[in-house]
Amino acid sequence: MLAYAFRRVLSAIPIALIAVTACFFILRLAPGGPFDGERALPPTVLANLRAHYNLDQPLINQYFIYIWRLLHGDLGPSMVIDGFNVSQLIAIGFPFTLTMALTAFVIATAIGMLAGMVAAVYQNKWPDYVLVLAVMIGVLIPNFLMAALLQLWFGVYLRWFPAGGWVNGSWWHLVLPVTVLAWPHAGRISRLMRGSMIEVLGTNYVRTARSKGLGERLVLARHAIKPALLPVVSYLGPGLSYLLTGSLAVEQIFGLPGIGKYFVTAALNRDYGVVLGTTILYMFIILALNLIVDLVYAWLDPKVRYR
Repeated sequence: MLAYAFRRVLSAIPIALIAVTACFFILRLAPGGPFDGERALPPTVLANLRAHYNLDQPLINQYFIYIWRLLHGDLGPSMVIDGFNVSQLIAIGFPFTLTMALTAFVIATAIGMLAGMVAAVYQNKWPDYVLVLAVMIGVLIPNFLMAALLQLWFGVYLRWFPAGGWVNGSWWHLVLPVTVLAWPHAGRISRLMRGSMIEVLGTNYVRTARSKGLGERLVLARHAIKPALLPVVSYLGPGLSYLLTGSLAVEQIFGLPGIGKYFVTAALNRDYGVVLGTTILYMFIILALNLIVDLVYAWLDPKVRYR
């Protein structure tokens, strides 16, 4: 297992390099720049700024300078937010983003698995129809639209929850953002769990267990849940990465102090360092989550052997 994990890490290095290279050149070749503000800078000041950030050099030279710094763990400075480098901005905003995404992940995974099992046990009955309808709403409506609707209904009209902001660290302000993030994730989990559980409940060993007189709860607990979890586990890694990336837009809509506000501002202002640093961070998170999912999958299914 450790040898397989080591090979996966080595195989991910070229993928990471290709992704970094593509992001670097796409950003640098896009129209505009970090110093193209509403107020034009004097030519001397602009030239000094470009020289300070190596923007006066050929593009290929800028690329190799960035890769060399990246290999030494330096994500570079922010070209728009004065006094901060990219690592400091990530250290400030990412813990909040990670906390919110993990909270939504745990809640959505638990609800989705439970809803999928109930829908499979009561297949083609009213609990199945109600649960399928509820989860489909979360899957079909985009998170930015769902965020606006929940803000309007529960934050403005009913005033049950704060419509946005983060005051004095109150977790009450996270109810609506976590709901927006968790709903579609719970819907996908429940659909996977329902289909997998229906398939498992129709297998021969489950029918044999029932014929021996085991109760329905024992059949589910001992024979059905673990094999039914395999498709769900395969999705959990990408699912958590979707929550992390989806939280960028949700944080911006609700005005939360996560990494999303830095990323959106940096993208609008062509702050190359912040956009690249955030992209690299999420890329490595996705690769790490996929590796963990593969290892857990092998633990759940003894028939799986990675060679």
